[in-house]
Amino acid sequence: MSGPFPSPGGKAELEEGGVFTPRFDADGLIGCITLDAADGAVLMFAHMNAEALRLTLETGIAHYWSRSRQSLWRKGDTSGQQQTVVEIRTDCDQDVLLMKVVPGGDGGACHTGRRSCFYRKVALGAGATKLTFDAPDAGKV
Repeated sequence: MSGPFPSPGGKAELEEGGVFTPRFDADGLIGCITLDAADGAVLMFAHMNAEALRLTLETGIAHYWSRSRQSLWRKGDTSGQQQTVVEIRTDCDQDVLLMKVVPGGDGGACHTGRRSCFYRKVALGAGATKLTFDAPDAGKV
């Protein structure tokens, strides 16, 4: 068991059952893709541990686990960009979460001041791989 969550059962229960049994990795984390509930824009990707997921479910406010700081973090405490959860989905084997939120504050999610953490594209093709920005301000809020 990972904190308050039951251990995953067999494949059929995991993929087709009605019990939420998130599969945390060896470090006790699960990845979470966060979308803006209004327009579906991808805002960010972060990790949750069992405590962050439990707090998110209990409070309706997004909580994450910071791998760099090794600490729990409630989104918006320092930035004002609190995320109110509208919906949480899990993938077929329950090892990734997809969360739809209403972003607060200035509507951003990225620590760089942008709306989304995904503001650059990887240029495909021959030669050196480069990053390009979506726009001159690349989504700064």
